[in-house]
Amino acid sequence: MTFPTRVTAVRKLACAALLAFFAANTHGGTLAEGFAIAGELYAASLLGASLAAPRPARAEPAIPDALVAPGERGIDRVRATGVQVYECRAKTGVAGEGEWVFVAPEAELRGARGERAGWHYAGPHWEAPDGSRIVGTVKARADAPRAGAIPWLLLATRSVGGPGRFAGVTSVQRVDTAGGVAPARTCDASTIGVVERVPYTADYVLLAPVAR
Repeated sequence: MTFPTRVTAVRKLACAALLAFFAANTHGGTLAEGFAIAGELYAASLLGASLAAPRPARAEPAIPDALVAPGERGIDRVRATGVQVYECRAKTGVAGEGEWVFVAPEAELRGARGERAGWHYAGPHWEAPDGSRIVGTVKARADAPRAGAIPWLLLATRSVGGPGRFAGVTSVQRVDTAGGVAPARTCDASTIGVVERVPYTADYVLLAPVAR
């Protein structure tokens, strides 16, 4: 054991003894009980430190080739937190049976710094607080890597609002999805018209043409 290591060990033992002494006095017990309490407090402090420590960033799956928009690049990314709305409707051509039909998203958008970036709603539309707004059409989809998550998408978009954050966006990729799939509950003749809101999260990567 090196000298610095011995010094560190002595300091730890001294701190433990002091903590045990104060714990025993505080709780009215013996010194042995104080050491037991000190050990519990030390373990709790280690757990708290491990929970507070920053976690390594999760590696994101690569964007599937089918969702790549040629000639475009990412200019912004927003995080959606909200619901996917479904309605139980009669199945076409099958009497007495129903099926869950997707109606619209309802989500709040946040930027990379957590700032409010707008809303995502039926259309589908993405609208920023500055009045810029786009509407999209699905061009391609890919299964989500995460089980029980709605698919990843590529949507072509066009501006339908004023100038601002979203005005120059021409495509959107929906990625990193969690939740949002159709309800597991039965949809049949007895539940026609029932609406369910299923929680989901997703990232929307906003794309624009590469400058030439």
